[in-house]
Amino acid sequence: MPIPVSDGVRLDVQRLTSRFGDRILGSFERNQETYVLVDRASIVEVAQFLKDSEDLAYDYFSECVGVDYSAWEHARDLDERFEVVYNLMSVRHASRLFLKVGVDDGQTIPTLKDVYLGAEYPEREIADLYGIVFAGNENPGERFLLPDDWVGYPLRKEFPLGGEDVVFDANTEGPAVEDIAMPHAGESFEGRTGSEDVSGR
Repeated sequence: MPIPVSDGVRLDVQRLTSRFGDRILGSFERNQETYVLVDRASIVEVAQFLKDSEDLAYDYFSECVGVDYSAWEHARDLDERFEVVYNLMSVRHASRLFLKVGVDDGQTIPTLKDVYLGAEYPEREIADLYGIVFAGNENPGERFLLPDDWVGYPLRKEFPLGGEDVVFDANTEGPAVEDIAMPHAGESFEGRTGSEDVSGR
């Protein structure tokens, strides 16, 4: 049975707004999906409430993803540079809900791994690729996906795209991808569009 709707507002959104007040920063529908903007410090309480509520039962953690909006010039849902979007599902109601929190460099987000065990590795991936710190799920001095000596966070907008020489076994180097690859006409590819070289390399 789907989540009930009253006066055009879903029950889960009503319950969150009633329970957490101004810690729910807003909500909206986009592409037939519901998003709730949550104060970063309250994400654990909100997720626990959604999971434990008998009539909501958001008991399945699908994923969480990071987004870097530093180069985004359009309207935003939150003011911080980064957003983390949590995708939760109620198996009982076959309903999905997205929670969004904002975070800047130097700030942390409380981990959800103690609410949903499935949050542990996605949070570590985001930490490794964006540099977003999840308090309680840190692994200081070690990378999760990348080599321990990797410098920087490759999904941040300032990270260079392509053009790096690839180091192979025995310290031999291969050519950069854009030096040897040529897409078909009309295909966009790191530094080249169609058959025209636009990278300056």
